[in-house]
Amino acid sequence: MAISGQHGGNVLQMANQFGLAPSDVIDFSANINPLGMPGGLKHLLVENLSRLEQYPDIDYHLLHRQLARHHQCSQSHVIAGNGATELIFLWAQYVKPQKALLVEPSFGEYRRALTRVGCKITNYLLCEEEEFRVTKRILTALSPDLDCLFLCTPNNPTGLQPDPDLLTEILNRCDVMGIKLFVDESFLDFMPETKSLCRYLPCHDNLYILRSLTKFYALPGLRLGYMLSSDAELLQQIREQREPWTINALAALAGEVLFDFITYHQATYNWLFKEQTYLLGELQQFEKIKLYKPSANYIFFKHLDNQSALQSQLMKHGILIRSCANYLGLDKSFYRVAIKSRADNERLVSALKKVFNHG
Repeated sequence: MAISGQHGGNVLQMANQFGLAPSDVIDFSANINPLGMPGGLKHLLVENLSRLEQYPDIDYHLLHRQLARHHQCSQSHVIAGNGATELIFLWAQYVKPQKALLVEPSFGEYRRALTRVGCKITNYLLCEEEEFRVTKRILTALSPDLDCLFLCTPNNPTGLQPDPDLLTEILNRCDVMGIKLFVDESFLDFMPETKSLCRYLPCHDNLYILRSLTKFYALPGLRLGYMLSSDAELLQQIREQREPWTINALAALAGEVLFDFITYHQATYNWLFKEQTYLLGELQQFEKIKLYKPSANYIFFKHLDNQSALQSQLMKHGILIRSCANYLGLDKSFYRVAIKSRADNERLVSALKKVFNHG
């Protein structure tokens, strides 16, 4: 049985394979906030549907002003995009690095973006023996011939967050060696106690930080992300030469107000603390699973079966999990599950009991 495609969220594809209606599938493959978009935002978008009858501001002044205000940085140091993924490709297109170091396993779009511009890629493989953590070993892999290093913090799919002191050391080493450091913080909003590397932007123009607004705020269909960097020259070049109107009017409106939903933020933190604790505890009962302690809103684990077909087995119970077989450095025994509502999490645990009890 085929596994799901390049990314999570392929509910329609997998439902068709198993003869299920998409509405009968609980999607644990995409790491989206189960609280749904903030209620106030939903009302605001409905009330402003007429904005779709006009072109949005081609420079998105209000959106960029709000993003800059949130991060207390210059507006020239922020650029928004049609999802974080668009900005990965734009960065590669305009930087045109010749040699990159990719930490693997990680998000596959870094490789696609770099390959598209003819960049030579060196793989830095995380070790299962080191629990797939980024350790000081990475410092020995940095050399002046590298143009850039890509890091995902917390990493996707492992959910592991590097030690903050090590991140600082990596940044400083890259600075000394003239290496551009691209850091993807798309899931960092789920970790309120963890500091962003944004605080280093004023004194490190080799640092580029990617942020997503669609995962924490449950807006994957709206598409909105942004990049922060004190490399104002590069960001201005992208602004002047990119295609116009890549962000739709409602996405831009959402980005102007999202940071104001303080009650929603706290509700998300409360949900995640409760459900992360619950689901991790429940999964620990299964001897056939090796868990990696999560730091964000998803859990990475290994099924201790060389012939694992756990994704297919769970689909028979209407549960879609993310197979990590297409991540470099992993195989079909590794999986990722989103942390969802208590009812959905209980459905996952119940389905796993049925699968494992029946061999």
